[in-house]
Amino acid sequence: MRYEKPTTLEAATALLASAGTDARVLAGGTDLLVQIRARVLSPTVVVDIKGIEETRRITKDAGGYRIGSAVTGAELKEHPTLSKDWPGLIEAANLIGSTQVQGRASLGGNLCNGSPAADSVPGLIAAGAKAVIAGPSGQRELAVEDIMLAPRKLALTKGELIVAFKIAAKAPHSSDAYLRFIPRTEMDIAVVGCGVALTLDGSGTCTAARVSLGAVAARPLLVEDAAKALIGTKVDEPALVKLEAAARAACKPIDDKRGTIEFRIDIAGVLARRTALIALERARKA
Repeated sequence: MRYEKPTTLEAATALLASAGTDARVLAGGTDLLVQIRARVLSPTVVVDIKGIEETRRITKDAGGYRIGSAVTGAELKEHPTLSKDWPGLIEAANLIGSTQVQGRASLGGNLCNGSPAADSVPGLIAAGAKAVIAGPSGQRELAVEDIMLAPRKLALTKGELIVAFKIAAKAPHSSDAYLRFIPRTEMDIAVVGCGVALTLDGSGTCTAARVSLGAVAARPLLVEDAAKALIGTKVDEPALVKLEAAARAACKPIDDKRGTIEFRIDIAGVLARRTALIALERARKA
């Protein structure tokens, strides 16, 4: 195995393109290095992108945030304004592993590991994040909900990597939240995860919403029917009942040792309600 640490996107994409499917990108390494050690993966080339400036910085302007794909969960939490503007995204990112793991784990790595149960992905989807993707032919953008196609399968072509995530400027009276259910109290894989972002008008009516579920299908989901249940309402009881039903209807989970199909479907509705109520309270104060 060869280790490379390029300092430019051009060099990184050239390395990935030349190695093809046998190359792997190293952002935080909290998944990749474990898989290599367990011999689940045997890459011929590991391309460490932490030496590329664009992947390691958070910038804010009038248009919103640009978060480098190799920025760690700890760095996200320590940013002076990101936690205030997008608390749900920070909650999701900081449920990945222990405090020590959060010092290494990144948003880009969590997404590109390709797990439908990845905690940060529903948070990114709820926030309306777009991935900035670099490849041999230049750069393009793709909504985060369209990146993961199936477990371990991504909509990235040969030589491509995720450089950063773009999140639009937060509208007034907007906020988000993330909740998950796990078998243990800490450091476990989500049985169900849910991210919700809401925008209210001056009267407290919901004018925009995004609802995302993780670990209930082959990929993290943007549940548009769940968002429609909230828009145009005060996020009152009838709206929450419709939200729960829409969340459950979107689920296509599996049975495994952490939860049955029936349990996951039921919990998806419960979490959607609870997450929406937290986002609602935050939006009222924003």
